[in-house]
Amino acid sequence: MDSGPTHQAVPHLTTALTGPLLALEERFLERETRIEQWFHERWLSAPTPFYASVDLRNAGFKLAPVDTNLFPAGFNNLNPAFHPLCIQALQAAVERLCPKAARILLVPENHTRNTFYWENIGALVLLLERAGYHVRIGSLLSDGETPPSMTLANGRALPVARIIRDGDRVTVPGFNPCLVLLNNDLSAGPPEILKGLAQPVMPPLSLGWWNRLKSDHFTQYRRLAVEFGEVNDIDPWLIDPIFRRCGRIDFQKRDGEDCLAHNVDEVLGLVREKYREYGITQEPFVIVKADAGTYGMGIMTVRHTDEVRQLNRKQRNKMSVIKEGQTVREVMVQEGVYTFETLGPQQAVAEPVVYMVDRFVVGGFYRVHGTRGIDENLNAPGMHFQSLAFADSCSNPDGTQAPDAGPNRFYAYGVIARLALLAAARELQGTAGASA
Repeated sequence: MDSGPTHQAVPHLTTALTGPLLALEERFLERETRIEQWFHERWLSAPTPFYASVDLRNAGFKLAPVDTNLFPAGFNNLNPAFHPLCIQALQAAVERLCPKAARILLVPENHTRNTFYWENIGALVLLLERAGYHVRIGSLLSDGETPPSMTLANGRALPVARIIRDGDRVTVPGFNPCLVLLNNDLSAGPPEILKGLAQPVMPPLSLGWWNRLKSDHFTQYRRLAVEFGEVNDIDPWLIDPIFRRCGRIDFQKRDGEDCLAHNVDEVLGLVREKYREYGITQEPFVIVKADAGTYGMGIMTVRHTDEVRQLNRKQRNKMSVIKEGQTVREVMVQEGVYTFETLGPQQAVAEPVVYMVDRFVVGGFYRVHGTRGIDENLNAPGMHFQSLAFADSCSNPDGTQAPDAGPNRFYAYGVIARLALLAAARELQGTAGASA
């Protein structure tokens, strides 16, 4: 969807249970200097992911990340007014990895018909070009497949060439890149053609979904939430979803069902305790999701333990397979975080998505769904995106306004998103020696 003007209205928070979140936002504003110093100190010892997007949920009483994508695919949804910040961050990220880089090979997903995804690639190419880099798009499709020739909505053609391996380098015809930038999450595994390259590859192959687990990410995030909470006198639960990891599972054969039911029951019980502590009257729920993968696949909402034992064939089929036909073998049971933010006269349910390049917040948007509920996954067919000026607001809170004013709420979003980014950086440290 096209980005709109910078003065777009902030979605309304429809719950009256705003006390803890307002207090959280106020604490962030009071301790802004300490918070920024805290982040700075941690970045000194952590490798920064090239880019990332973080899905947040704002329940009014809790603000937490529910997913972190290290191969973000929504650059076309960012507000053009803040492209300059994105360009500066891209320059910083590339210069840190390869100071003399002039040519970048961008490797996309192997989609052929997803026009929205290719609008994202077009936006990313434009941003990289404006940052001063020559960019070509290289396809991972095999020799028997023809790379797509895409034309964007504005009429711009996006030529795509098949990647060629030459010793320890990859090229496309007439173009020898300094850096390989992945916008492909490698769900099907690390391609042989990209292994052992002399050129830097970012993000590293080890951070693809073939190797990465959401439960590992949220384990790192939990440690940071506890540390951050201690420094800022905040209950970590207000910014951290409770979760449990289930081992081997086969939804078709119903193997691992008892483990799944046990973990659902345990997480629901822990959430009920926190709800009682804070006087929250909503019904707790959990999200059962594939422990690896994206695109909103392999996800379901569960409110009672019996639901995981009573899945019908359609539900089992939906939970069994994710992107590129990969079988779901492990799942994570994550505390469901309500979203009480709505957009427009129809009060469509919305959730913020924050984009970062290097360690900088560069933009964001609301994912909006007109037919999904406040306790459901919004990353599903029928969603649309409303661009907002997160970049300025996340970086510049305004202490003269109320804690829930737009700039201050967006600053809170930026703080939580950067905590998730820091968790991803620690994942990167942990996978540095992973086989690729």
